[in-house]
Amino acid sequence: MIEFHFESEFVLEDTSEHSHWINRVIESEGFHLGELAYVFCNDAYLLKLNQDYLGHDTFTDIITFDYTYGKTVSGDVFISTERVFENAKMFGIEFREELLRVMCHGILHLMGYKDKTEEEEFLMRNKEDEKIKMFHVEQ
Repeated sequence: MIEFHFESEFVLEDTSEHSHWINRVIESEGFHLGELAYVFCNDAYLLKLNQDYLGHDTFTDIITFDYTYGKTVSGDVFISTERVFENAKMFGIEFREELLRVMCHGILHLMGYKDKTEEEEFLMRNKEDEKIKMFHVEQ
């Protein structure tokens, strides 16, 4: 089950379209869906989580709390839409495209992908690109 929560003015349109895509992303990696919640928020909300739970005093676009067990993907994915908007401007891409990247980035982390080393980051970016293409093919 996928739930979408909104702690800011942002509202994701077509949640069923996104749910279908997220399910396909999970299945494409040999996993299945458990309980997944996306929480869209602003920078201040995510900064507070970052300070309280991770001990970091920095802005970020995403924080993922992983409850995955075996091949059942579960977790809470918090996304700052303010940060996503700023990153999209910085990279010269559409907000929606950057949002898809961040949404699947969280899922990939829940399935064990990391991005701490150059090699891990390269694989993560390739997987993100692959999964974003899945969204566009379905539409």
